[in-house]
Amino acid sequence: MTDERVQTAKSSAASTARQAADSKWLERMARLGFVMSGLLHLLIAYIAVKLAWSQTPENADQSGAFGLLAQNTAGKVVLWVGAIGLIALAVVELIQGVVRNSDGGGSAKDEVLDRGKSFATAVVYVAIAFSAISFARGSGKSSSSQNASMSGKLMQNTGGRILLVLVALIIAGVGVYYFVKGVKRKFHEDLVEHPGKAVEWLAIIGHVAKGAVLVIVAGLVAVAGFQKDADKASGLDGALKTLRDAAFGPYLLTLMALGLAAYGAYSMVRAKYARF
Repeated sequence: MTDERVQTAKSSAASTARQAADSKWLERMARLGFVMSGLLHLLIAYIAVKLAWSQTPENADQSGAFGLLAQNTAGKVVLWVGAIGLIALAVVELIQGVVRNSDGGGSAKDEVLDRGKSFATAVVYVAIAFSAISFARGSGKSSSSQNASMSGKLMQNTGGRILLVLVALIIAGVGVYYFVKGVKRKFHEDLVEHPGKAVEWLAIIGHVAKGAVLVIVAGLVAVAGFQKDADKASGLDGALKTLRDAAFGPYLLTLMALGLAAYGAYSMVRAKYARF
């Protein structure tokens, strides 16, 4: 009887989620979220190019991108509208987490992984949306300094340092996921139709570049945990600055920026072709 009740509850939740998914307004707002994600990556790429060849006060991460937009009223409007789109994307991911494999198709392991991915992605979208809102309200803070501060607190004990290393492994896993998704062209599963060869190459280059950046971020977080150096755990900004300071750094960073720009352009196109 208990199993029947659980199954009934799951079916009811899935049915409710499907009804919510039928909302055309939710779909339109979610597509707007992809546009905001694309704009964010394009701005980060722009800052990264500046970072490669000159001194720049902006952080090469989402806080730097949001800071650029927050400099005028029009940019603040973009931040508010974009935040709504990102929250809509988070809602879509939550719905997909409920609906996905709800009819018993697929293995239990696949169901857990798919749901976990959807819920984790929803959390990321919400976090980015609230960051955008903070900058729109004039209270935004540097992502790199926040990361370093949090890492510093974790490093005060062995358990915290172990947690940092685990976080590094998770970030590295996500990076590998993006890399493989680009190389194997699995992003086609996210689209309702083939977007054309040009967009396909944007997607390949963009996913590979984003995966590579995340692996670098993971490496810095792991090193920070082992060396008890919070400054190394400064996120995307720290990863791109590390790349700049390497041999042929400006050229490598410029290539990485072009890759991130490709991902941003693809995200904007995905707004049209996204499968919901």
